[in-house]
Amino acid sequence: MDSRYFRPLSVCIAFTTLVSSATVVAQSTRRSQSPSDDNWPTFRGPTGQGDSSAKTTPLTWSTTENIAWKIPMPGPGASSPVVFGDHIYITAYSGFFVPNNPGGTQEDLKRHLLCLDRKSGKEVWQKIIPAKLPEEERIRDHGFAANTPTADKDRVYCFFGKTGVMAFSHDGKELWTADVGSKTHGWGTSASPTLYKDLLFINASVESESLVAVNKNTGKEVWRAGKIKEAWNTPQVVANVDGKPELIIATQGSIQAFDPDSGEQLWTCATDITWYMVPSVISHDGIIYCLGGRSGVASLAVKTGGRGDITKTHRLWTSFKGSNVTSPVFHDGHLYWMNDNLGIAYCAKAETGEVVYEQRMNRSGQVYASALLANGRVYYLTREGRTFVVAAKPEFEQLASNDLNDRSLFNGSFAVDGSRLLVRSDKFLYAIE
Repeated sequence: MDSRYFRPLSVCIAFTTLVSSATVVAQSTRRSQSPSDDNWPTFRGPTGQGDSSAKTTPLTWSTTENIAWKIPMPGPGASSPVVFGDHIYITAYSGFFVPNNPGGTQEDLKRHLLCLDRKSGKEVWQKIIPAKLPEEERIRDHGFAANTPTADKDRVYCFFGKTGVMAFSHDGKELWTADVGSKTHGWGTSASPTLYKDLLFINASVESESLVAVNKNTGKEVWRAGKIKEAWNTPQVVANVDGKPELIIATQGSIQAFDPDSGEQLWTCATDITWYMVPSVISHDGIIYCLGGRSGVASLAVKTGGRGDITKTHRLWTSFKGSNVTSPVFHDGHLYWMNDNLGIAYCAKAETGEVVYEQRMNRSGQVYASALLANGRVYYLTREGRTFVVAAKPEFEQLASNDLNDRSLFNGSFAVDGSRLLVRSDKFLYAIE
């Protein structure tokens, strides 16, 4: 391996002790649940880490093969579908700055929340939400509906940037709206809501440079942490090395951890990544894995459970290999991801960051979707609708290449619905079986 791309830092901090001592978080923590085939209730599934216990997800498909159904979208969007109970929920936008559809003004901008029948894809209800103005004149790449909804047994929760955080009943009744800030950004907003106990966490870095906790029953603010800058990733509640919950968010230059109940900052760790942070972190046995950045340091591992600035004591390794947009998955001691611009699939040792393989994929193009781990496979979706399926093992093996090009963009990530995969483009939502 070329030492220019790997810089171990404190790798020998009792790694085996960390693994053996890590425990699961309390039952009240959402991510204490194992990946479930029954529901895919939030961005990257029930664990928030893009992994599924499904054993029968499809391997091959095309525009004419293995499509259970497809339905037209009322507009484009970069959000992903979620599944809860008998329903699928997904957002879109219309009226203004729609690709290949010039015209319209900000006054015409609307967000859409669709509730679909899980089996057939037929629309059950749709809510149309006017934008709170003024908005950005244009959003680069992914438009005005990039935040994935979140659902539980009581409600569906959506985040629409400065228009607000909104809760709906499962029969479509609007229950409450919360304001988390009024600023906008040329890259738009993209972080998805995260549930924990009776709290809903919102990364409002764009809207107010804040991490905000609201009561999921009322929408009232419970706590707020400031100085959350240049962060487009979805907050994650993880179990630290002592089994206690920590709320993690990656910001420009640092990873920050908070007590999810009180909002007290627990620790910070420098990343040496100078760019804005888009990928969401993942965790395993008390270790955080983070990607980010376009150049220089682009990934790192951090031991949780510290206090204060833990850069020198808990940062385990950094690497020059990573991704600026896509989030990774963890499987059997290895990390898997695809770089968003290079079209390269990576496998690295989670213990050290050492790259096991880096494979350039044929005709990959850009990738915004995060990796999906299911059925012993890793699924990588490109913006043109091509999915590369590779074996989840440290020796590269491509199992399939599937083309679903519908002449629009695929910016959302996969959702798992039992034995089906759900994926959206700017034009359609597809159920693949």
